[in-house]
Amino acid sequence: MHNNYDHISWKCINTIRFLAVDSIEQAGSGHPGTPLGAAPLIFILWDKFINHNPQFPKWINRDRFILSCGHASAMLYSTLHLYGYPISTADLKNFRQLNSITPGHPEYPLTPGVEMTTGPLGQGFSHGVGIALAENNLNCRLKSGNKPVVDHYTYVMISDGDIQEGVSSEAASFAGNLGLGKLICLYDNNHIQIEGSTDLAFNENIRERFEAYGWQVIGPLDGYNLQLLENSIREAKSNTSQPSLLICNTVIGWGSPLQGTAAVHGSPLGTKNTAKTKLFYNWPSDETFYVPPEVSRHCDEVIQQRKEVYLRWLKNFQSSPLKYNQLSKNLEYSFDLPDVDDQQYFSENSLNNKPLSTRVLSGKILNYFAHKIDFIIGGSADLEPSTKTHLQDYEDVDSDHCGGSNIHFGVREHAMGAIAGGIAIHGGLLPYTATFLTFSDYMRPPIRLAAMMGLKVIYIFTHDSIGLGEDGPTHQPIEHLMNLRAVPNLTLIRPADEPEVYYAWKAALYFISGPVALILSRQKIPRLDRSLCSSGENSLQGGYVLWENSDSLPQIILMGTGSELIKCYQAGLELARRNIHTRVVSIPSWEIFDQQNISYKNSVLPPEVKCRISVEAGQTLGWEHYVGLDGVSIGLNCFGKSAPGEKLFKYYNITVDHILATAIELLSKTGGLHD
Repeated sequence: MHNNYDHISWKCINTIRFLAVDSIEQAGSGHPGTPLGAAPLIFILWDKFINHNPQFPKWINRDRFILSCGHASAMLYSTLHLYGYPISTADLKNFRQLNSITPGHPEYPLTPGVEMTTGPLGQGFSHGVGIALAENNLNCRLKSGNKPVVDHYTYVMISDGDIQEGVSSEAASFAGNLGLGKLICLYDNNHIQIEGSTDLAFNENIRERFEAYGWQVIGPLDGYNLQLLENSIREAKSNTSQPSLLICNTVIGWGSPLQGTAAVHGSPLGTKNTAKTKLFYNWPSDETFYVPPEVSRHCDEVIQQRKEVYLRWLKNFQSSPLKYNQLSKNLEYSFDLPDVDDQQYFSENSLNNKPLSTRVLSGKILNYFAHKIDFIIGGSADLEPSTKTHLQDYEDVDSDHCGGSNIHFGVREHAMGAIAGGIAIHGGLLPYTATFLTFSDYMRPPIRLAAMMGLKVIYIFTHDSIGLGEDGPTHQPIEHLMNLRAVPNLTLIRPADEPEVYYAWKAALYFISGPVALILSRQKIPRLDRSLCSSGENSLQGGYVLWENSDSLPQIILMGTGSELIKCYQAGLELARRNIHTRVVSIPSWEIFDQQNISYKNSVLPPEVKCRISVEAGQTLGWEHYVGLDGVSIGLNCFGKSAPGEKLFKYYNITVDHILATAIELLSKTGGLHD
């Protein structure tokens, strides 16, 4: 299978192979099949094409490499080790061990040179589409003279499993429609998966499938013909109007006694098979983690060549009429956001008593911020008229307007989440997505990855309860709030009125570094009279005292979020008329409130007050965290029905009258009724 490509290249390839094999043997677990079979693919990219600078790994104009088949992480770490990244031999020996920088699957930002966390198949591919979209967008927006400041390629290595995952179809269709020509995917077509041959479950014509998406497809290619691979990648680069898929035929575990079988996919070779494999490659069998000196010299030369590319770019960028320092901050993930005057917004948008849904308020506030922060970009899964997420006065993102701000994701929630994650990974843009809350289920994998990576993505979820009405239980979210709250490092905010929506957006843009989910109503909500309540700015604390009728310790606390907060307030007014000391608490964000110090939290929810009621039109699981063992949670622990929203609130007893009755009963049980 070896052609007459230069000798040093094959030495580099075999070094990658056996650094990976030795790492896996040392760990006692891992996936040797792909490193042995596909090392030529990763080598040809890093040796001949990828522009990067290991001294400045966040250089915005570096080419991006995503290993979508994250189980082959040992191959990636070995490559990064050779090409200058601070991954030492000791790190390779510590593969898959506690607190190492070489975990079982690539993790961002843990490991230098790793662009994103991969492992769930299909995610690297679909996030790669988002990275390519961000490059394309910034390429159009940012110019130094006539030259684009951002002008790089995105390379993704994918496997049979990536191709099988449904999200790859969504993302590939999206990329083809936009003509993302600087996205190049190398498909390691080895015909083997865990259960055996891919023919067991997968036999479509990949070429025709991707051509139907609008991709340029090159191959099938001999994955071991290095000159052919190099020429094919150059061909792909020359076509900037279509994304490219290179179908590279390889043999899993090539050179080992287990080659071409599922047995080599996910288990170490073992001592005997490792020795036989090294013999096949004429590799020193008495050494582990061996790097020939000539390989080190060659890789150092390549690194120096790439540094020269970086220096030429830097010279051009620093002489740009663009403000270098501010722009570089934005491009390198530390956004320098303009100051905003909160009171200016409220003076320009005078509050009145007209009921409005929080989705409508969010749309207005999103546009307010977008006109001040011009690198906000996003869209919906074909629901913009319903989610109110169109950026007015900005162009659409399409094949003719690459620098636009409004993305039409189509009915592709899963890919939408991944593409937004890719945009955030790239840097330079602030992405948001939008769909109905119930369809957040379609987005869970990229949401989870965004939370792991700490990506700044804003997820707008509207139609947040049975209040959406007649569409019925398929569209009415019940368990979704708690499902999202269960994701570590995801901040969920469910605002109740215009001030809370404004400060939710401000928190998402200015104060929270990771992903945020904004939960918004379809139905109109009566306005809170803020002249009688505390300031909505207090919602930046996650939870606060909205209203109370006495300075003394309350007899009962009513707490709620979103559209149910007004019901708590109205019930509180009635309890006050009955001379019951009542406190109404808004907790739009559990995550933010829980981060406050204990003194503040106790000032909002005094431990002495055991009579507590929470009200939220969804699953009550979790509210015991705030109401305690003696409290009551009013909500919905079953699926909804098709009916007008107001009738459903009455049917399920999420009403002011039921809150009142529950409060009186609770006070009676605890002996809390007193003057």
